[in-house]
Amino acid sequence: MKFILPLLVILTAVIGSIANININADGWYEELVKSPLNPPGYVFGIVWPILYLLMGIVSFLAAEKIWKLFIIQLALNAAWSWIFFYYQLPIIALLDIALLMLVNAMILNNLKSFSRALFLLYLPYMLWLCFAAFLNISIIYLN
Repeated sequence: MKFILPLLVILTAVIGSIANININADGWYEELVKSPLNPPGYVFGIVWPILYLLMGIVSFLAAEKIWKLFIIQLALNAAWSWIFFYYQLPIIALLDIALLMLVNAMILNNLKSFSRALFLLYLPYMLWLCFAAFLNISIIYLN
């Protein structure tokens, strides 16, 4: 499992990226009213690779402690991009991200008792998920 989880992180990044390629296919996302706090697109291209790298490191070092929850969170992570961008269902995507945050809170709880360093490495992902949930809610509210 130690080597499988980081490979699954890479697969999740690829699956999510494929959905993001379709963002401008019909202009739907560009036409949405977004929060003034919505960062420019290039920020996502900087943040996500860093978060995936941190996820890969944590999953490698804590595989035996978190693997079951981690696989669930990867599935939810990959699904969000497809639900939101490809299927254009921001309310369903919000439900997905809420579940994603719940599963990741459980992962963080496991990491907290296992390794403070791994907990701190994984924390930025949870903080980004909170921000992403805010942006998702903003799009629902403003549109």
